Amino acid sequence: MGTVLVPLPACDFDPTEVAVSWRVLRRLGHRVRFATPGATVATADDLMVTGRGLDPWGAIPGLDRVVLVGRVLRANVVARADYAALLEDPEFTAPSGWDAVDLDTVDGLLLPGGHRARGMRPYLESERLQGLVVDAFRRDLPVAAICHGVLLAARSIDPRTGRSVLYGRRTTALTWSLESRAWRVARVTRFWDRDYYRTYVEAPGEPRGYMGVQQEVTRALRQSGDFVDVDPDNPNAALQSSGRARDSDDDARPAFVVRDANYLSARWPGDVHSFARGFAEMLAGAATE
Repeated sequence: MGTVLVPLPACDFDPTEVAVSWRVLRRLGHRVRFATPGATVATADDLMVTGRGLDPWGAIPGLDRVVLVGRVLRANVVARADYAALLEDPEFTAPSGWDAVDLDTVDGLLLPGGHRARGMRPYLESERLQGLVVDAFRRDLPVAAICHGVLLAARSIDPRTGRSVLYGRRTTALTWSLESRAWRVARVTRFWDRDYYRTYVEAPGEPRGYMGVQQEVTRALRQSGDFVDVDPDNPNAALQSSGRARDSDDDARPAFVVRDANYLSARWPGDVHSFARGFAEMLAGAATE
């Protein structure tokens, strides 16, 4: 089967989007390699692993172990188990450096997300990773991006055209509906760090949501209609739009993914099982062409 490269930030990646994708791709016969800024082992956003720090008392030592709101917002039991297994994976514990990787020995590129600004901004703003994404699209390699990973793709400008690699493609990403709902909750429950769920916030004079993932990705596209969200007429629309229901190995109904030729996108951790399975299918199809 194929080899997938997953570039990661040094810290604060989303544990579900990485660990579940890793487990599903491995189960379906693909090799998963990792790359980090300094070839050191990456760490996930601890709040998304444990849920600690997402309740109003989360900054108080000892009380932070009492997790209520955090239990809802953190990775679910399957994703936490996958993350624990990922930490023991030899490929994960011996990553390449961003500067050392190329695409000659891989069959696909997977761009995960995360939202915590401390770790995610260096990843999203990396000229090295943006160049890697451009190279992947030029080679017509299968590329998959989820959540803020789509923002990395949107920022990857092909110097031959002066446009994003997503220009002329259909995509989804973390929607403003999902992002703003999580932000509103955290502004109350994590009041000492009110913008925890916003990687980028608006400057004075910018309209609300201008720096949201959906809005920035849409600005990189050929037309606004190329950003795709759930069809309200879909029989599973309520599940897909709830922000609570997550897909699983056995239930794809809550998931929403968008494929455009060799490019696959998804919105948030609740789509990740279907996202990873879809990418595995793309890789298998590319191998037979």
